[in-house]
Amino acid sequence: MPRPTSDVQAFEAHATDADLDDLRARLAAARLPEAETVHGAAPGPRRWEQGVPLADLADVVNYWRTEYNWRSFEERLNQIGQFRTTIDDLGIHFLHRRSARADATPLILTHGWPDSIVRFIDAVDELADPKDADAPAFHVVIPSLPGFGYSDKPATTGWGTEKIAAAWVELMERLGYSKFLAHGGDWGGNITTVIGGRFPAHVLGIHTTFAEGPPGLATDGLTAVERQWAEETRDFWRHRAAYAKQQATRPQTIGYSLVDSPVGLLAWILDKFAEWSDTEDSPFETIPRDRVLDDVTLYWLTRTGASAARIYYESHNSLDPELRVDVPSALTMYPRDVEKCPRPWAQGRYRQIVRWSSPEKGGHFPALEVPEYFVKDLQEGLAAVLAAHR
Repeated sequence: MPRPTSDVQAFEAHATDADLDDLRARLAAARLPEAETVHGAAPGPRRWEQGVPLADLADVVNYWRTEYNWRSFEERLNQIGQFRTTIDDLGIHFLHRRSARADATPLILTHGWPDSIVRFIDAVDELADPKDADAPAFHVVIPSLPGFGYSDKPATTGWGTEKIAAAWVELMERLGYSKFLAHGGDWGGNITTVIGGRFPAHVLGIHTTFAEGPPGLATDGLTAVERQWAEETRDFWRHRAAYAKQQATRPQTIGYSLVDSPVGLLAWILDKFAEWSDTEDSPFETIPRDRVLDDVTLYWLTRTGASAARIYYESHNSLDPELRVDVPSALTMYPRDVEKCPRPWAQGRYRQIVRWSSPEKGGHFPALEVPEYFVKDLQEGLAAVLAAHR
């Protein structure tokens, strides 16, 4: 008898030795291009202006082939607790760590691209069982987006952010969480916004590091800092978003390189970790090298370079301009993120902002860059959300 589709099954990650040997062989046989023509520049952003510098990539490739240990990351995933379930005929993978605290609140964390569940891996323990007894505790659920990691790859179009948001509500109900909190960054922030706007009966409130106001708002009345944010965001989408246009229009084409070449995949992803993090040169100034390789190796072993890119095809510029979020919301704008929304603009969509934070450090991947601050900010933001909900 087939299992009911509402079943939740335990899952364990375990790559075959053959797959890991194949990865190392491909890395050893990689054909690299000549060095960038700005390679004589001093350390800093200019050194990366043509993409990942050859010397940096060669160093990471050598480490990946000779020293990196994928098995330790697999063990970490299995320690947290992994599961799969089927929603709308698609297998969804997720981490689920229940708190030991009786007063814990369910919380779903949603990642984006080019990250994965790796984004939150170092935050799980403190969120579920905080050292500070006065800090809020959470039953933590971290799903892999459709087409990412150990979730299935959609075989048809339609798995955009609206459908993913509905699937997350179904997932939480399936786990016994009829009401819950939600957090996300990047695509996860977009999905979290949709959850808050579309499913207020299920969502106690949200926290996000990505906020998008309604379109067409003027800069009149913004502070100098807020005007700078708006200009930096416009500059990003005008001059530094070729990756998004490629994945939104031709994900299949770039997908061949991402699935066939581990070096191509590494360069495509490492470029974003470097450009979008709060660093002066290498992303490894703040993000552990092993965490970046955990992320890239997860993409490689699951062959999800193309399927993950398709979220741009499904959802690029698709956030409903009329969507409003009336549940309590906490927003954090990290200074080196690629898209920062001025608070007056955010208030046009998030109509009950209970906490607004603008930290001094951090970029697009705060849970990896400034993990201690990220957890504290998330705890305080969600505490404010819960207080407002009550």
